[in-house]
Amino acid sequence: MPGPGLLLLADSRLPAGGHAHSGGAERAIAAGAVHDVPSLERFLRGRLHTAGVPAAALAAAARAAAADECPGWELLDEEADARTASPAQRAASRTQGRLLLRVARRVWPAEALEELARRTPSPHHPVALGVAAYAAGATAREAALAAAYHAVSGPATAAVRLLGLDPVAVHALLAALGPDLAAVAERAHPPRPWAELPACSAPALDLLAEQHARAEVRLFVS
Repeated sequence: MPGPGLLLLADSRLPAGGHAHSGGAERAIAAGAVHDVPSLERFLRGRLHTAGVPAAALAAAARAAAADECPGWELLDEEADARTASPAQRAASRTQGRLLLRVARRVWPAEALEELARRTPSPHHPVALGVAAYAAGATAREAALAAAYHAVSGPATAAVRLLGLDPVAVHALLAALGPDLAAVAERAHPPRPWAELPACSAPALDLLAEQHARAEVRLFVS
């Protein structure tokens, strides 16, 4: 059974700014690549098994490192940089990480979160998520699962808002992704040394992110 920490971290109502990011969905919709529920499913599965894999692994590693006296979050943050080719995606990840860290410090007061804020005030989102998971009492696997879920839930919600899709059908799609989410979380667990972290790439997402950053009109930050 998932603990309350995982449920809160995965809740879209957590005021950490996730509602302002579409994870590439807005630009994919503008390009015509996503236009209905089946095309959204293809987009979400692709995003989960590319960008979602290193995010889950980084979150699990950050959660595990939080119990150490010298956690090495700066190194994990550099690894997140190295695995995010798009400058626009790096900026979006750090924005979300900074906002999550701010919220987590109030919701789950913990020295680990204060230490992360001192060392890395704007950490990448998976790193902040992993340390927040530690403070919330969630396990490393749960941190990975939350990161995997974030990789698909934000774009799915954005697609509902942008395309007017049936929200029940989209949530049924998210439910169907359950085995994929579990598989990504298992791939990230147990946490690995930084040199063994997965580095899946998604060039299409990188290009969409850069196009979105240059767009004159946009509803989402990313």
